[in-house]
Amino acid sequence: MSAQTPPESVTKTQQRRITPPDVRGRKGAEPLVCLTAYDAPTARLLDPHCDVLLVGDSVGMVVHGLPNTIPVTLEMMILHGQAVMRGSARSLVVVDMPFGSYETSREQAFDNAARILRETGAQAVKLESGVYIAETIRFLAERGVPVMAHVGLRPQAALAEGGFKAKGRDEAERARVLAEARAADEAGAFAIVVEGVAEELAGEITQAVKAPTIGIGASASCDGQILVTPDMLGLFDWTPRFVKRYADLKGLTEEAVKAYAEEVRARRFPGPDEVYRIKSK
Repeated sequence: MSAQTPPESVTKTQQRRITPPDVRGRKGAEPLVCLTAYDAPTARLLDPHCDVLLVGDSVGMVVHGLPNTIPVTLEMMILHGQAVMRGSARSLVVVDMPFGSYETSREQAFDNAARILRETGAQAVKLESGVYIAETIRFLAERGVPVMAHVGLRPQAALAEGGFKAKGRDEAERARVLAEARAADEAGAFAIVVEGVAEELAGEITQAVKAPTIGIGASASCDGQILVTPDMLGLFDWTPRFVKRYADLKGLTEEAVKAYAEEVRARRFPGPDEVYRIKSK
């Protein structure tokens, strides 16, 4: 690299990133495009097309093969957050706060959120929002930590709730989820993920809060949408019913690996174009 050529990280900082106020300003406007990202190459591919890249704790399941998100650690989230920041230049990058990193106290939440922002360079954190978390959101927001909330189906509560179950299908549950969304909004969340709720409830939440809503298994009436990227790219045999597969990367990958294996076993790879030769004098 020439002494006159700035490193890639410096060039990226010259492009203005989308900010939490930008996202909040999209309420009722053009829908927000959001996807999950866990590594630099994927982030680089998604970045030109997305407004928000979420470093979700879903990384535990889709990358590390864990049965749920409960074992995900703060260190894992920071590591993947750093990678996504290196691979992106435009999108707002939000990092999930994992289970156990914010529930004990507001001070614990602030210390861990500050660590995430400081060590990754990301612009915001996301936490799952029972009503009891509203004061934590307020505490963080008042101290300069942009917070994205998450209501409805909460993956970190999967053990207590007996799995991943849609929410808001009866009146009591509907009222509770709506109350959670309102509490997060009033506490200062700049956006709210609404996951796995009845379509009508998602619309009601969107109308009831000032923050933009980002749906996943919710409704097209939300202010934006998010999916787990490996799901929408078709990397797994099974996906939730709310996922639309936009590609079949599992099939393409299997075909590529099969072709590679056949060529290696037949000694057709490497061929003349893939080997080095001694330079003639």
